[in-house]
Amino acid sequence: MAGLLPRATKRLRLSPTSGIICRDCRRAVTSSIRHSQQQQPAPSQHVSQSEKTTHFGFETVAEELKASRVRTVFSSVAASYDTMNDLMSLGIHRLWKDHFVRSLNPGIRPTSYSQSAAGQTILDIAGGTGDIALRLLDHATTINRDNGTSVIISDINPEMLAEGRKRFATSPYYASTATSPNRRVSFLEANAEDLSAIESNSIDLYTVAFGIRNFTHKEVALKEAFRVLKPGGVFACLEFTPRLSNPIMNGIYKRWSFGAIPLIGQVVAADRESYQYLVESIERFPSQPEFASMIEEAGFIVPGKERGDGGELQGGWEDLSLGIAAIHKGVKPV
Repeated sequence: MAGLLPRATKRLRLSPTSGIICRDCRRAVTSSIRHSQQQQPAPSQHVSQSEKTTHFGFETVAEELKASRVRTVFSSVAASYDTMNDLMSLGIHRLWKDHFVRSLNPGIRPTSYSQSAAGQTILDIAGGTGDIALRLLDHATTINRDNGTSVIISDINPEMLAEGRKRFATSPYYASTATSPNRRVSFLEANAEDLSAIESNSIDLYTVAFGIRNFTHKEVALKEAFRVLKPGGVFACLEFTPRLSNPIMNGIYKRWSFGAIPLIGQVVAADRESYQYLVESIERFPSQPEFASMIEEAGFIVPGKERGDGGELQGGWEDLSLGIAAIHKGVKPV
């Protein structure tokens, strides 16, 4: 997977004299790259000094406004979200998601003593369009022969959930069958920082893919994940990282992110600003050691963690594609 990025970069390198890209588009790319090189949070003119603030991309906003602004972003991009993911990652996000699900091995394989299993209850947070949930159910059913595992797809955004319902509308997981008399997927509109609709100690597996960086209070969401998981339950997160360890590849990646992705959003979805925010939100996300520490502070055991001489975490996550994305896991103590 790591070799895909350099080859993709060569294929996508733009010549300054190319006639394929219009002059205005080249100017737009150049402007975005200059903006990314500054990488300074923009002060908000609408926040008083007494208000608690947080970041919305590079902008500083009142904490109480971030959730609604994130909701607006994803309302705007919902219909084209999957297509844009393919274009932004050159399709590599599909490989990451497949690997993410395989690493979790969802489902309970029936034993020789029982031909059926109760299955797992999985909560997929920020799972709107349902692509992770579908992978989880496919794996449980085809690999572990588990027809009992079910997934709750939760998202703060009703438009994203609507896309998920469309995806599952013709799926056997959303209908009662002889082998699965109950629906195996359900939808919940909720903020990940307040999962009061979910009982404590009721979830076997909590997944969140490319969503937690948009949360206002990530530490609160982690505490909620800890609460709803059963003892021995697993928290699993797939998320972009703010920087690559290789400085040369990091520079190439940043040029692609800030130069091309907002432009693609403008051309394909007619929404440059939303995709500019998505790129900026990656820059503001904690590094792998910082986020692993947050998971640990929420009460989880971090598998494979290692500490350096200074006590900082040096392991406990899995980098993907040179560290463009990473998988983090935590286990709730029994």
